[in-house]
Amino acid sequence: MSEPLQNRVTPFGEIVALSARGTMMGNRGGRLHDDHKRLRRRRWASKAWICCELHFKGWHREVMAPRNTYTELFFLDEVTALAAGHRPCFECRRADAKAFAAAFPEKDALAGRMDEILHAERLAEHRIETAADLPDGAVWADDREAFTRREGGVLRWSPEGWREVADWQDKPVRLLTPPAVVTALRNGFEPRWHR
Repeated sequence: MSEPLQNRVTPFGEIVALSARGTMMGNRGGRLHDDHKRLRRRRWASKAWICCELHFKGWHREVMAPRNTYTELFFLDEVTALAAGHRPCFECRRADAKAFAAAFPEKDALAGRMDEILHAERLAEHRIETAADLPDGAVWADDREAFTRREGGVLRWSPEGWREVADWQDKPVRLLTPPAVVTALRNGFEPRWHR
C-alpha cells in the first residue's frame, strides 16, 4: 500500500497525511501541490475555502494530478471542515450553501463577503472562558485535541470519527470554529456529521 497523500484536514486547519477516509472534500481556492503530489509551502491560494460533496454529477478527478487547478482536500465531516474555516460550496451543495448564508451573521451574505469574514477569523486566535454555551458542532481545543458537543454529550475528534468523552471538565479553551460559523450554528445551520 502506498503512503497517504498530505490532503486530509484536521479541525485545527492543518493539512496532514492520514490513511483514514473522510466523508467530504473541498479546496482552498487553488493548487497547493506540486507535480509529484506533494504539498508546497503555502496552505491556501485564495480566501475561498469550500467544503464539497465527494461525488457530484459523476465527475472523476485524479487527486493532486499535475493538471489540476486546485488541490483536493478531504475532511472527516462537515463539522471538521467548518472548524477548519471552510464553508459549503455553492456549486455542488447549493441548498446547504444557501442555508449557511441565511444563518450567517450577515444574513444572505454573498460568498465573497463570507470568505472575507471567515479568512479574518481563521487568522485570529479565539479564546473563550467556557465551551458550555457553544452550539452542537462548534469545535474547541484543549492542548492538541479537538472537541465538540452533540445532543448533550462531549465528543473528541479523531481521524476515524468522533468519540464520546465521559469526563470533560469545563475550563477556558481555544475556539477552533470561526465565530461567524458558531453564529450560523446557533442560527440553525445543521452541519453533516460523520456517522
